Amino acid sequence: MAAATQTDLHVARKPVLGQNVDRRLFLAFELGRKHWKLGFTTGFGQKARERSVLGGDLERVGQEIAAAKKRFRLGEDAAVRSCHEAGREGFFLHRFLLQIGVDNTVVDSSSIEVKRRARRAKTDRLDVHKLLTMLLRYDGGEKKVWSVVHVPSTDEEDRRHLNRDLATLKGHRTSELNRIKGLLLSQGVYLSGRGKVHLELDRIVLWDGSGVPKGLRGRIQGALERLELIERQIRQLETQRKEQLLSEASSGFDVPKIQALIRLKGIGPGSSFVLVREFFGWRQFRNRREVAALAGLTPTPYQSGESARERGISKSGSARVRTSAIELAWLWVRWQPQSPLTLWFHRRFAGGSKRQRKIGIVATARKLLIELWRYLETGEVPKGAIVA
Repeated sequence: MAAATQTDLHVARKPVLGQNVDRRLFLAFELGRKHWKLGFTTGFGQKARERSVLGGDLERVGQEIAAAKKRFRLGEDAAVRSCHEAGREGFFLHRFLLQIGVDNTVVDSSSIEVKRRARRAKTDRLDVHKLLTMLLRYDGGEKKVWSVVHVPSTDEEDRRHLNRDLATLKGHRTSELNRIKGLLLSQGVYLSGRGKVHLELDRIVLWDGSGVPKGLRGRIQGALERLELIERQIRQLETQRKEQLLSEASSGFDVPKIQALIRLKGIGPGSSFVLVREFFGWRQFRNRREVAALAGLTPTPYQSGESARERGISKSGSARVRTSAIELAWLWVRWQPQSPLTLWFHRRFAGGSKRQRKIGIVATARKLLIELWRYLETGEVPKGAIVA
């Protein structure tokens, strides 16, 4: 009799199909160039519902969410939680999902765990199932299952384009300069210097005393014209950047932080714009570890049994911020000679080899980023720093 009672209780606790025990719907996206793979489930053990839609078809995505609720017998007002990897699509899908009431999470793709086999199967179907499983684990409280991307607002994202466009143009300028130097070097003409190139092709003499051939002259002339256009666009963007500093000085957005960094000797407008608009301007850091981690300047130790070694910095954060921080560290060592950070670098690394100095400057960059974060948050000037 007792056994029969326990069986009856067990049957009574078993959820019945159609009963809204868990009113949440979980959704994972695998975003491709032409098609998006959608996977739906209501929890562990539930067979996933798979659907494919054309890439960018947001109306169809909304229809599939409604159809999935109906398929799993959930109400129209059932909560939906979704995830997708950060990538080429940016954040427009995230903003659309939030607009229709979906709790979405953007995931850093490099933080997703994978099997370490030499060869492993990989398809969109397997990827969407993997994301669904990890979403359920994340929802269950396993917060370290992946790294979540902090999504900027539309205005914060738009304000980053100026310095990114400027960095792209400077990269194109370097490419054109190297192309010109390479073309002339192939004919025995060496150009020195790393700055601008002013050439008078009629006065250039090749290795055998002859002039520049017609075909080579045409290629160099084209590169010089492109270089002139790039230089003009760089000047326009730098002027626009200066105007922003003047016109938005009292806006209370991120310009006051940019101006605060510029007051420190050795930090110019370029580095200030990158650090504030890519890093300090819209992110909230709780401690110094988060500052270093987001810049990818944290150590990556390796320890297994008796083996223990350091494998360098993680490089898992923003490459733009990391590059600017290392460049800024060299400038800080030069222009802030009495800073304790500079004295620490000279004491620990200045007398070492070239490799040791490079390691030391990365460590200095990490410490400097933390000091600048505290300076912008509290207004406390780094010790020994010269304020312009």
